[in-house]
Amino acid sequence: MAGVVTTADDPLLAALDDEQRVVAEALNGPVCVLAGAGTGKTRAITHRIAYGVASGSYDPARVMALTFTSRAAAELRARLGRLGAGAVQARTFHAAALAQLNHFWPIVAGGSAPRVLEYKGRLLGQAAERARLRVDVPTLRDVASEIERRKVSGRGPDSYPERLATRGAPGDLTPDQFLALVEAYEQLKDERRMLDFEDVLLATAGMIESEASVAMHVRETYRHFIVDEYQDVSPAQQQLLELWLGDRDDVCVVGDASQTIYSFAGASSEYLLGFERRYADVTLVRLERNYRSSAPIVETANRLMRGRAGALRLESAIEGESTADDPVPSIVAYADELAEARGVATRIRARIDEGAPPESIAVLMRVNSQSAVLERALDEVGVGSRVRGAARFFDQPEVRQAVHALRAAALTIAGEPLFKSVSDVLRSLGWSVQPPEGPGAVRSRWESLNAIARLVDDAPEGMTFRQFADDLRARAEAQHEPALAVVTLATLHSAKGLEWDEVYVVGLSEGMLPIAYAKGFDAVDEERRLLYVGITRARRRLELSWARQVGAHRGGREPSRFLQELDTRTRGAAGAAPAAGQRRPRG
Repeated sequence: MAGVVTTADDPLLAALDDEQRVVAEALNGPVCVLAGAGTGKTRAITHRIAYGVASGSYDPARVMALTFTSRAAAELRARLGRLGAGAVQARTFHAAALAQLNHFWPIVAGGSAPRVLEYKGRLLGQAAERARLRVDVPTLRDVASEIERRKVSGRGPDSYPERLATRGAPGDLTPDQFLALVEAYEQLKDERRMLDFEDVLLATAGMIESEASVAMHVRETYRHFIVDEYQDVSPAQQQLLELWLGDRDDVCVVGDASQTIYSFAGASSEYLLGFERRYADVTLVRLERNYRSSAPIVETANRLMRGRAGALRLESAIEGESTADDPVPSIVAYADELAEARGVATRIRARIDEGAPPESIAVLMRVNSQSAVLERALDEVGVGSRVRGAARFFDQPEVRQAVHALRAAALTIAGEPLFKSVSDVLRSLGWSVQPPEGPGAVRSRWESLNAIARLVDDAPEGMTFRQFADDLRARAEAQHEPALAVVTLATLHSAKGLEWDEVYVVGLSEGMLPIAYAKGFDAVDEERRLLYVGITRARRRLELSWARQVGAHRGGREPSRFLQELDTRTRGAAGAAPAAGQRRPRG
């Protein structure tokens, strides 16, 4: 294999399995890691980077680790810091591009770089007024999606007419009105010296492509690239990566085609699956040993993805530790979505009463609108919950107040035990050791403050109050949220990259998953991958459920076709499903 460096007893390699170690030792040249869910891909690539730094093969200042969310980038930085490679940059594609744009714009174009537009909706509304169009908010959102899709796909404005010819314009707009609205939007951006989120990638790529001095500087600065979640790369991001690399091939990509769930945002697993064809002398590694889930859960995931392009066959690495008591994933049918929510809530209440920590449990759904009935059902049984993505932890007023108060107190208080200093400040804000009775706003506020208090338990020995406050501020800036002692409610999309001991996937009826508007093989296959992501979030317990009636749809629904594949006894007929609320093992 190309670029393999070995050191027999290096401690950075000792904790890795054989395949992970191959990844860590392949320090140079093109490396492609096909990594299934729960197979330790982040461990492999962070140890690879740390080993490269420790062995002298990498200058940490010349390494760029790339991923797709701020949370994932923060996790990479934290792990690299613990492994002694904290000087390595770990960023999202957009953050890396924006840093370069801000650096080079004054040199190339003069003046400061344009301001980045955080939200397209308001500017699109103003563009509609300029174009003398009356456009409702949902249509503006769809127009924004069309703009984003065009840009991340690397296509120019001249591609709009072809797309409109096949899909039509959003809402009630005619093609000419849509084009006029988009033109007015782009004009307003230019007049106000603004770039939208996607422009950042395109502008950075254009600057590197057209300015030889910029290209030379970037390629001199960064020598080695590592791309996590490579199945999510878009054409615009791939173009930028290639420009960063130039004619070099020191790039390691890691991904899982079975977790490609952002095709609507331009992601394509073809770059991952075609990597071996694009580079000569590739080091190709498959990680298929799952360290997260019990054997029955892994088998369920394998069954769902059997025969799919690029799917890896997972093997549970914890099978030897499992016992006969490991629950087999179950399928439950309900009369309607209210009965489903209450059934799931009742079982979660029972599991918490048996000792399961609330934060170890998640309920996953296809769309956010399903969360309201679940929140009410959990409230009814006295279980706190939090919708992931609803309001970011560090954006909550009580959390902002606590961070400010702790930083202020840390300037004057020293020499006390850390827990006393932190708890005294939090008590002044209304926190107590014992939680308030019942759910609701008061309990939610307490949970937020208590999450900060619990960070003291994870603090390194000898950490000072000042260091704790500084660390909390760094967490806030990176949106590195602590765990709350509540049940998580999340969409399948937002659950990617996370894991829980117990997972309940709800709403597995035809029309909900796959969603009704998923037409054609590719769209339905993306829905399959969404369910795969949901299944592989679970460590020990997994329950899949569906309802015969959902919302205003009063007709009888059938179980998802995916459930029918997982359980041959229900294949082809909803009438063969268990009675409402009846559980049946999937096996």
